[in-house]
Amino acid sequence: MPEETSTMKNAEWLEKLADLGGRKMQEIGFLPFLVATGMALLCALFISFLYVRFYQNRSTGSMVHRAFPLLGVSIAAIFIAIQFSLPLSLGLLGALSIVRFRTPIKEPEEIGFIMLVVATSLCCATFNLQFLGIILAVAVAGLLLQGLLRRVWRFQRPQGLLVVTAPRGAYDAQAAAFLAAVRGKLPQARLEGVSRVGEDVHVSWGVGDPGEDLAARLPELEQLLPGATAQLFCHRATEV
Repeated sequence: MPEETSTMKNAEWLEKLADLGGRKMQEIGFLPFLVATGMALLCALFISFLYVRFYQNRSTGSMVHRAFPLLGVSIAAIFIAIQFSLPLSLGLLGALSIVRFRTPIKEPEEIGFIMLVVATSLCCATFNLQFLGIILAVAVAGLLLQGLLRRVWRFQRPQGLLVVTAPRGAYDAQAAAFLAAVRGKLPQARLEGVSRVGEDVHVSWGVGDPGEDLAARLPELEQLLPGATAQLFCHRATEV
């Protein structure tokens, strides 16, 4: 008899866990609630890892991924608690309406990751494990595909700025040869402008993939003109 009772309890718990947001969600117990919030926490930590891996080195420094674990757990808990009573749900919505962000969202991808945390937390709150797996799989596949295409996009859109400053006399005497030499050494660079300030001439190129290789070649570019200096600026942090 004790074994049959234990089997029946396990079957009831599994039935609640497998319920996809139906009426039995109102009968949720402590253990299913703990499982739901635990899954939301694990998903939020995984999304934080994805953010650090794919976007943190190019962000403006808001470190938004630090809030993902608490966001995931709180969102899952709120949507589970909402299903118990209408007054409680109205109170929670009223509390959420006064929340304000002191630091604005600075990067567009941060909104995407926050929405991913919300979506996975809702799936955990309703025990919709199939949707949870599909969402995470599609998100990871999209990030990996974007990483594969990133190098192509870099060549199409300049990610850095190369500036060579030289005396006006030296540049005027060898301008054509200098520009041809730079084009031969950096075929992907695009000339963006030439400015004359005082006795100096500043020539700038847009480069698709700035990195350590190009930074190491700056002395080589400086030797193309007497008295020239070369500087490399990255629009976003380059990957090492």
